[in-house]
Amino acid sequence: MTKPMTIPNDADFANSPLPFSGDCFKGQLVLVSGGGSGIGKATAWCFARLGAHIIITGRTEQKLIDTVAALTSAGLSASYKIQDIRDYDGIAAMYADIFAEFGRLDILINNAGGQFPQSAIDFSKNGWDAVVSNNLNGSWYMMQHAARQWRDRKQQGSIVNIVAVVPRGMNGGAHTCAARAGVIHLSKTVAVEWAEYNIRVNCVAPGVIFSEGMRAYSPEALSEFDKSNPMKRFGTPWDIAQACVYLGGPSGSFITGEVLTLDGGGQLWGDLWMHGRPDYFR
Repeated sequence: MTKPMTIPNDADFANSPLPFSGDCFKGQLVLVSGGGSGIGKATAWCFARLGAHIIITGRTEQKLIDTVAALTSAGLSASYKIQDIRDYDGIAAMYADIFAEFGRLDILINNAGGQFPQSAIDFSKNGWDAVVSNNLNGSWYMMQHAARQWRDRKQQGSIVNIVAVVPRGMNGGAHTCAARAGVIHLSKTVAVEWAEYNIRVNCVAPGVIFSEGMRAYSPEALSEFDKSNPMKRFGTPWDIAQACVYLGGPSGSFITGEVLTLDGGGQLWGDLWMHGRPDYFR
């Protein structure tokens, strides 16, 4: 690792420079799945500081409570809903509650998901199914139910899906590579299909981002992560949050079906092994 890093926290997100000024999202409602930690938390902070009301979702209530408490104590507008993105009917009910309470939803940041590093040949059926269910199916359920609400109410909407840098594959992450590639091409497809409803769909693909997610990786793998891009460093959750604001809001009004990659140039140069580099490739 080029230099010691610490996982960013609420205080960091409360004071990081904003990509835009003023209350440019005042009166807007933004839903961030997986908003209790990492990239989701940073994104919630970014939109909230720009004037939006934030609803964060996740499975662990205490994370949601703590994040909403930090946001509201800073004078920002936020609430939460407990939701597993794998629960198709539960997601439908959540959206019904949101529209009943607020009458609108402007932006969905589809961030929830996760994976574990492992050689593909060693995946168990349950391990494979869990990652694909979260990262592909869960993302789709969140997208489709939001789009149905917007269509039926004749309201425009914007979706930003957090994916991964997959053009060269992901060594040690074949399960999430398959799922995220599915989300990317799903997004490109419905970006066209849903244009008639004034719904935009885009993706943000993070490279190596230093957040709580790094805890899943071995010291051996981490020692090479920051060398996997020509900048030779990690990105931050705030980097991704700012990209979500750009694509999700009015600044991205003529952008749909695109993937914005934030990886320090890694896809052009680096060699990333999520599970550590096997001796064969040394």
